[in-house]
Amino acid sequence: QVQLVDSGGGSVQAGGSLTLSCATSEYTFTRRCMGWFRQAPGKEREWVATAYTNGSVTFNSDFVKGRFAISRDSDKKTLHLQMDNLKPEDTATYYCAAGGGPCRIVDFGYYGQGTQVTVSA
Repeated sequence: QVQLVDSGGGSVQAGGSLTLSCATSEYTFTRRCMGWFRQAPGKEREWVATAYTNGSVTFNSDFVKGRFAISRDSDKKTLHLQMDNLKPEDTATYYCAAGGGPCRIVDFGYYGQGTQVTVSA
């Protein structure tokens, strides 16, 4: 059973920063790709970023545009998503995810409970 525990959401003003965290097991942290998705009210879930087991990271270039960063805490088996220069359009519920295989978007089959991010203008 893959367990993902999201935390770190909150409310900030535009231009502010938040760091989301995703705690998981050692097996998931070391053997599966992990990532973040988000879903805004009335919209479909969209992919934000993927962290591969080899250390590489990819981001959704449509909206991240250098504002987000991913870091891994190996001691705590936690993945962090640092979000800077937040915009109102970043408002959404953010979900940590874990996947396998080639780690395409469709290969993510496990999700955390989600953490709410609200950015006010």
